[in-house]
Amino acid sequence: QYKFRDLTIEELKNVSKAYPNFTFSMNTYTFKDGSQKDLLNFSGTVPVKYGNSYNIPIRLWLLDSHPFAPPICFLKPTANMGISVGKHVDARGRIYLPYLQNWSHPKSTVIGLIKEMIAKFEEELPLYSLSSSDAARQSELLSYIAKITEGDTDVKSRNKTGGKNEGWSNKITVVGAGDLGIACVLAVAAKGVADKVVLLDLSEGAAKGGTMDLEIFAVPNVEISKDFSASADSKVVVLTVNSLGNAQTYLEVVQSNVDLFRGIIPAISHYSQNAVLLVASHPVEVMTFVSWKLSSFPKSRVIGVGANLDSERFQYILTSLLKEEMLAKDAWVIGEQGEDKVPSWTSCNAAANQTEAMAPHNSREKVANRAMEVLKGKGQRSWSVGLSVADLTDSILKDKRKVHSVSTLAKGCCNINSEVFLSLPCILGTSGVIEMVKLEEDALVQEKLQSSAGSIHDLQQQLKL
Repeated sequence: QYKFRDLTIEELKNVSKAYPNFTFSMNTYTFKDGSQKDLLNFSGTVPVKYGNSYNIPIRLWLLDSHPFAPPICFLKPTANMGISVGKHVDARGRIYLPYLQNWSHPKSTVIGLIKEMIAKFEEELPLYSLSSSDAARQSELLSYIAKITEGDTDVKSRNKTGGKNEGWSNKITVVGAGDLGIACVLAVAAKGVADKVVLLDLSEGAAKGGTMDLEIFAVPNVEISKDFSASADSKVVVLTVNSLGNAQTYLEVVQSNVDLFRGIIPAISHYSQNAVLLVASHPVEVMTFVSWKLSSFPKSRVIGVGANLDSERFQYILTSLLKEEMLAKDAWVIGEQGEDKVPSWTSCNAAANQTEAMAPHNSREKVANRAMEVLKGKGQRSWSVGLSVADLTDSILKDKRKVHSVSTLAKGCCNINSEVFLSLPCILGTSGVIEMVKLEEDALVQEKLQSSAGSIHDLQQQLKL
């Protein structure tokens, strides 16, 4: 069942018009994890000039979230052709291109993809002719590839008996291999939160920098991949990517991030339909909203890292530096990440009432202001955000029902009527946000939250989703 049927049909018409030799069909595709789905696909040849003229056979599969997710592309060599493994083709004939990694509807199209494919193949021919003895071995290889890419009953039966996620009950995917992404992987690994961590590296070219170091030193249970299917059946997907485009204004920067997410979220949500999306990309409130809209996940399963780090630091400062242990039990930093965050208090248990009795409001406010001043001097470096992400994933995967200040849909709270995400104290479990914890009524806090909600909503209205 294709979610965007009309757009997909229009795409097929354009391909058929430009490449009339292509044939279309619906077949079973077997994903990397052994799961299967009936998908539209088309096969044909594309003309490539590499000294002589060649017709390179290819096969493209359209995911059911097309055109918001990129196609899966393979070479389809005949028995007398060998695959030249290179920068854009692996040993199975799977095709990897910058165009696929940067896929973003409506800018990206199958016609555009094929044009880049031809250009890259003209730089590095992906196939070569085999001798007769090699052709026999190639025939066996093609048979194996067909089982992977066209569906196979043996694969399906093994999947039923062994389970496609056998041994990986707590799998996390981190999207983005920059400093923050690597910090999240290392923090999650160090905390022992997950038994499998996938780092999805969407950058172009070979592994470099920190990604290369992860491969060299072989961190246990960490897999690095450029293939979205490697994220399949993750319990939590952490989004750390930020666009590095040439945008000038703040709106252009945010729009650039939105365009980036349009090529990521549909694919991620396709492979991990029951995951909790944990957004660490900037600006976190807006990108959490964008992730919610693009994924169509329930609001409980799309959260941002929000003010979790600030809240943990705030409580630590109150307890360890200011010796206000009772105050710290129900103290939170909430609202918008950055300068507009605000301290607040919950009133969900007896401890809060004891706090109110022990500390007059004015006295408590003075202590909170001192703590916030100390907090201002603490930056949010990649490793510290990574530790915060590990803390959140720990609460989610282990169903701890612990309270965290995270970005969640704030509509209906504090007289906010727009669909915006703000940091609020929430109980987290395996299904994401289980419950929002009630805040003490404070006119000044409500006013600040409403102001943040208004400015965020105004920005969101200017974005093109």
